[in-house]
Amino acid sequence: MAVTQGSDREQKKKRIIMMILLAVLLMSVSMFLVPQKDTDIIVVTFPSGITVEAEVAETPEKLLFGLAFRDGLPPNTGMLYIFEENGLHRVRTKEYRFPIDMIWVDESHHVVHMVEHADPCPKDPCPLFGPPPEPARYVLQTEAGFIRRSGVAKGDELKYVLRM
Repeated sequence: MAVTQGSDREQKKKRIIMMILLAVLLMSVSMFLVPQKDTDIIVVTFPSGITVEAEVAETPEKLLFGLAFRDGLPPNTGMLYIFEENGLHRVRTKEYRFPIDMIWVDESHHVVHMVEHADPCPKDPCPLFGPPPEPARYVLQTEAGFIRRSGVAKGDELKYVLRM
């Protein structure tokens, strides 16, 4: 009888270990099968009717690095920085590989400041762009030449729509 109990315990241990391994395997596989959340895109419409599909910089990493390490931006695309609060925010182009235009926008979606053709900065010290003359909540970065091409001006109201 003692041999049977030891054998039963061993079998139970093996089953428990197998169940744990199976659970770990299923969790690992599900991470690859479940679609990950894509980056939010906000479509920004300018008074001229031109739109920009802007990737939202909503994580600390994107707020820190922005468009760094990318080789370029397709026309009418960009990155929209959304800051936690209205303020005199400054940004830089460290590790950017192409020039950009920058548009600071306040909480009511009005343009308060613009910088055209900000050059990339390969290494420190990199210049800071801004602060705007008035508090801003957003900074939209687009390809260089966008401000001139779109005719955007200080005071223009922009419309934002989250693309689903």
